[in-house]
Amino acid sequence: MVMQFQPIGPAARTDQVAFDRKELGVILALYGRMVAAGEWRDYGISHLSDAAVFAVFRRTAEHPLYRIEKRPKLRDRQGQYSVIGMDGQILKRGHDLKTVLRVLERKLIRAVDDL
Repeated sequence: MVMQFQPIGPAARTDQVAFDRKELGVILALYGRMVAAGEWRDYGISHLSDAAVFAVFRRTAEHPLYRIEKRPKLRDRQGQYSVIGMDGQILKRGHDLKTVLRVLERKLIRAVDDL
């Protein structure tokens, strides 16, 4: 797994966007269910100056299947959270992370039904 850690305290950089603990809890709960279903295998987190990105992979050395992005500058417009597919298409966008992630929950239901 690829992880980038944010410094805590006075050394913390303020020019980066990051997921907070609650947001990561919601994302990692979904990730755990998808790993258990055999759909996902790896993830990566990036904290950029304008966005935080949680990328999901089926295999380690490929392009991400999905990107879960947090862009605070879009908070007052269409919502700061979005799920983006492998082809770059925005699958869902909104103000509430749990609601936005429901687009991926449907894929979990299909994966269980296929068994």
